[in-house]
Amino acid sequence: MMLCCIGCEWHLQSKNETSSTEFAIERFDLVEARYLSTGDVAALQQMNTEYPQQTRMLIEDLLQLGSVSDAEINQRFLLYFQDSTLQEIMSEVGRQYSDLSDIDKSLASAFASLHELLPQIELPVVYTQIGSLDQSVVVGQHMLGISLDKYLGADYPLYVRYGYSEHQRHSMKRDFIVPDCISFYLLSLYPVPSDSLRHQHMGKIQCVVNRVLSRLVFQNEHVVVAEKKMAEGYYSSYLQMLESVD
Repeated sequence: MMLCCIGCEWHLQSKNETSSTEFAIERFDLVEARYLSTGDVAALQQMNTEYPQQTRMLIEDLLQLGSVSDAEINQRFLLYFQDSTLQEIMSEVGRQYSDLSDIDKSLASAFASLHELLPQIELPVVYTQIGSLDQSVVVGQHMLGISLDKYLGADYPLYVRYGYSEHQRHSMKRDFIVPDCISFYLLSLYPVPSDSLRHQHMGKIQCVVNRVLSRLVFQNEHVVVAEKKMAEGYYSSYLQMLESVD
């Protein structure tokens, strides 16, 4: 299984046509929080039956607690989140993200624009989860998971306490969820060709994100170069730009 974790992998069916009215992020985080807060066996059953891939990616790949087939894994998962800091984070996620309608709408629009730009790509299923401040977005098996614990605001006290720099905290807020989703989904589809071209390639991806969102989310010298080449016809399409090695 390919899993791409991005530090700082909709409910949308895997099909090429969708509208904003059909789009809704899977609220896996709500079921997860119910189990981790109360030990609700019904919530655990729902995780395993309705969200088996999400549960496996969270436990095995993101938290690295062991295999979901381990006899003691559910208790291990529950005990892991009894930590007071993680309980505080779950509570804050519940407070800030009780309503995701704005992000639903923004992501639906962004992925529709992305599909117009790159019609050949398969759109992912998007869901929310709660991690332990490990990764912001995880991508795997045509699924994209948003770790809401990494988007609690630039001034969230726990981020400051745990040593996140001001630069890091700048993007750890609600406004960056949509840009991060588009950025890292594109990165999973068009990975960095080599370490020497890392910055140039990220500039291309960020150029596409700016285009999809119709605003300057990312501004740096590599984005400027990519935009200039695109405007001057150096690339015949955004697909060629992302696939090129230069």
